[in-house]
Amino acid sequence: RVYGGVMLQCVWCAEESLSGVSERRRGLAQEKMTENGVFSRDKVLTIDTMNPTVKNVEYAVRGPIVQRAIQIEKELREGVKKPFTEVIKANIGDAHAMGQQPITFFRQVLALCSYPELLNENMFPEDAKNRARRILQACGGGSVGAYSASQGIDCVRQDVARYIERRDGGVPCDPDNVYLTTGASDGIVTMLKLLVCGEGASRTGVMISIPQYPLYSAALAELGAVQVNYYLNEEKCWSMDLSELERSLAEARKHCNPKALCIINPGNPTGQVQSRQCIEDVIRFAAKERLFLMADEVYQDNVYAEGCQFHSFKKVLFELGPEYSDNVELASFHSTSKCYMGECGFRGGYMEVINMDPEVQAQLSKLVSVRLCPPVPGQALMDLVVNSPQPGEPSHTTFMKERTATLSLLAEKAKLTEQILNTVPGITCNPVQGAMYSFPNISLPEKSIKEAKALGQAPDMFYCMKLLEETGICLVPGSGFGQKDGTYHFRMTILPPTDKLKILLAKVKEFHQKFTQQYS
Repeated sequence: RVYGGVMLQCVWCAEESLSGVSERRRGLAQEKMTENGVFSRDKVLTIDTMNPTVKNVEYAVRGPIVQRAIQIEKELREGVKKPFTEVIKANIGDAHAMGQQPITFFRQVLALCSYPELLNENMFPEDAKNRARRILQACGGGSVGAYSASQGIDCVRQDVARYIERRDGGVPCDPDNVYLTTGASDGIVTMLKLLVCGEGASRTGVMISIPQYPLYSAALAELGAVQVNYYLNEEKCWSMDLSELERSLAEARKHCNPKALCIINPGNPTGQVQSRQCIEDVIRFAAKERLFLMADEVYQDNVYAEGCQFHSFKKVLFELGPEYSDNVELASFHSTSKCYMGECGFRGGYMEVINMDPEVQAQLSKLVSVRLCPPVPGQALMDLVVNSPQPGEPSHTTFMKERTATLSLLAEKAKLTEQILNTVPGITCNPVQGAMYSFPNISLPEKSIKEAKALGQAPDMFYCMKLLEETGICLVPGSGFGQKDGTYHFRMTILPPTDKLKILLAKVKEFHQKFTQQYS
């Protein structure tokens, strides 16, 4: 019995020891004694036990450069001496933060919706009151503080559908195919969730343009999907090249299952507006290769260059005839954050789906119900964008004046940015045809490239960090968006007020010349 007892004890000890090893390997919490004799437990959630796909997520627009800019702002407030007095953040398309003024009618209606007692006042025009009453009547309890239907407020989706029909020359739009979203980003990520599946060689691949908006690479990394790059043609003003799409797809099919093709038009970060012919080619390509199309069209009102025009993918799809319009699957996205609105903080947007399998659409409706509903004030704002003041209404003249002035000023600043950057030796900037950004090519001395690599930095990150430290200008390096090997860029927004934009561009010009001399 003693022998057996010893054996049992040893077996128990061994099992306990193995169990402890197993628990450590599994990342389970372990107790340990502190110096004062108190037991403490390791963290359950550690960098080793967290979701590994999250660690692969990167978002350059708010990355290390921006974090350093925030630190510098704090240092300036604390009295630290710098060779500049303020940080100019030209890293993000946040229009109102850059000084763009809100559209009066939009803010009037939103004020009325937020505080309905103002409907009894005489300080607001009648068309603003009518819009507010209609929106409030569609809200639970007559309040924008109530949840809405998960797909969005019904009358707002109807207004979005009518707007799309007007925009696309009468092409029908079914409100049941419209989903209101928390900005365009919410709709894009939701669609990617539906698309991604499989393992190994069958894992979903998603084709994205390079340069790209980092939302796409970040979402694909989080979902564990395969990012399939296709390169825009910088020599042809960042146009899409059919042969490059074919190359990219053929290469991707060797190791994954490409299922979707994403297009940003007008482009971010590259500022191009794709031609109608290009859009036709892309649709035919998607039909031939059986790819789901995702059209990011949030800058559709931001078209500045002569000879350029926005063409929605849906409109072109239907004009190509039933062979395409009855078969090609398409999701398109719009937002209140860009164009002349610039209302980023309200997080309003919509997504329209075309030719989606009914069973999949039922799953989409289920998926959006998990997040309850998009912000109702954002839905209200989206309604005002698609149902703006009409001729004969009291607010129409002021609305058109403000809208036109905002877009005209952006067009002027787009031209100004291109012209000044192209005067700098070593910087080449394509025309900013649309959107809100320039993405110039910068020539960097070999010495600076070697120094950057020795520090473990991308050369254009090294450049942009130096620019920030010496001038207070915050730009995003092109490496955060993707670019062809051996090329370097930065993205800057054209949103700052004209006087500040001129100062910014002059500082960039002076810095680039100094940087080139220093590292030559």
